[in-house]
Order: sequence, then C-alpha cells, then structure tokens
Amino acid sequence: MLVNGIWQENWQPVQAKDDEGRFIRQTSTFRHWITPDGTPGPTGRGGFKAEPGRYHLYVAYICPWASRVLMARRLKGLEALIGVTVVNPRLTDQGWQFGGFPGADEDPHHGARYLHELYTRADPEVCGRATVPVLWDTHTDTLVNNESADILRMLNGAFSHLVDRGPDLYPDHLAAEIDALNNVIYTELNNGVYQAGFASSQPAYEEAYGKVFARLDALEARLGDGRSYLFGEALTESDIRLFVTLVRFDAAYHGLFKCNRNTLSDMPALHAYLHRLLALEGIAETVNLEHIKAGYYSIKALNPTGIVPVGPAAL
Repeated sequence: MLVNGIWQENWQPVQAKDDEGRFIRQTSTFRHWITPDGTPGPTGRGGFKAEPGRYHLYVAYICPWASRVLMARRLKGLEALIGVTVVNPRLTDQGWQFGGFPGADEDPHHGARYLHELYTRADPEVCGRATVPVLWDTHTDTLVNNESADILRMLNGAFSHLVDRGPDLYPDHLAAEIDALNNVIYTELNNGVYQAGFASSQPAYEEAYGKVFARLDALEARLGDGRSYLFGEALTESDIRLFVTLVRFDAAYHGLFKCNRNTLSDMPALHAYLHRLLALEGIAETVNLEHIKAGYYSIKALNPTGIVPVGPAAL
C-alpha cells in the first residue's frame, strides 16, 4: 500500500471489507485516456495522442484484468505499436516485482525493482495499491491509466487510424447490451470469485459462492443454444471479460477460492466456449498457466505453505 508515495506495509490481498465480511475492491487511481488526436477522453486530462511506440503496458499473466488488455492488444493487431512487460507472478511483500521468474521481464524503461516505484514516479504523493495493468506513456514518462475497462476501450478504438484490424469489440448497436452484461459478469463472476475467495465470514462467502454459480449456470444456458459468442457470432469485449475468469477457474478459483461446486470442465457449453476463444489466433499466447498457478498460490493469506498444485497441466 502506498501512502503519499511511500510504501507503508507488506502486501495484503484484502483491500477492504464491509461490516459483513464482504471483500471490497479498490477503485483505480489513474484514469487518463489515449485518443486519436490527444483530446481528453471520458475522464482525466488530454495530451495522450495515439502514436506508434509511445505507450507501454505492464501486465501480469496471473491477473484477469491485465489479461483483458493483452487479449485486446492481440486481437486489434497492436503488438508493434504498444510494448509489453510481464511482471513476476509471485506476489511479494512489496507487491508486483520485476524479473526473477521464467517468462517475467525486467523493467525496460526505468530499471525499477517493484511496480509501485512506477506509481510514485508518476505521482510522488500517490495513495493506494500498485495494480496491473499499467498503461505507461514513454514520451511524458507518466502513468496514463490503470483501469483495465478503460484500457480495453482505448485499444479497441484509439489506434484504428494507425492499425485497422480485428473485430470491433464495442459496436454502437450493441453498446447498451454489452454494458448491461458486463455489469452482471463483473459483479457476480469476475469479482464474485474474489469475493468468495477473500470473504472473511461464512455468510459473505456463501453469498458470493451462490452468485458465482448462478451466473455460470445462466451463461451455460445462454451459450447452450449453439451461438459462438455471448452476442451471437460477433466477438465483443463481454467475451473477453468472461474468458479471463473462465480460463483461471479450474486452476485457481475452484480450489484456492473455494468455488468448488463443480469445475468448468463439467459445464459443456462454457467449456467448449473457452476452447473456442483459446483457438482464436494469438489468444493462447496471452495465457500462461504456470504463471497463473504460481501467482495465485503465492497468496500467503490463502496458501501459507506456498505449495503450488501439480494440476491441472492443461486447460
């Protein structure tokens, strides 16, 4: 946790909780937007123009929020325009660390040891947690945005005049439906598994557990009609938001987070859907099962021995 730019305590998974023991997620700190011409976006200040080579992403393969933006970057063909650094999946007492694990990178721009150093570089008085993803502006040497939902939208549209590839993940005619479905998927599933895993009371856990499986059952029924994606044959950002939780479910959420009514492999429509998305060009490259298992099982509050399960060996 950063308080006025100074790291204050060992990293803890529970950011906040209410009086009933429900896990509460921190809101993101940096909310500026990249736009085609550098004018201000929906939040924050302007000056962040979409340009080749200017921006860099810091991500963790363990993190579903970071995986959203990795998928969008790949689907929209932005690899040559936006660089990526992958942090160590194992959470340390100072949060995300660079290097020191197969497939983890050193910080190429500042030689930082921990991600929180970049937060204080951008704002010496910053308060809060140092989270991924981070979208960094190498020209002004500052942090643009650390909210994955914003970054996902930016990657879908801000660079289209430079690279026009991939599906429109947020088409106008589906926008209202996408927003509505995103909300329930986030509340009951994306964040719901965390509310189950980090609940500090039995009622809070059971409440979250019930919502997780009610939403999975509803999605199983929705996809059971033969459609390819959540809105038929068009891949949208809702599919990305769902995929990142599904791909971690059997490896982490089923066991470590106690979401154990059944595995995802027991739900045929969702299991087939997961593999349909995995088969899209480049998407499997955004998933690293070893990082996912090493990262989640490094959370001392949930797994004090640090033992990482051998399975599952594949998705």
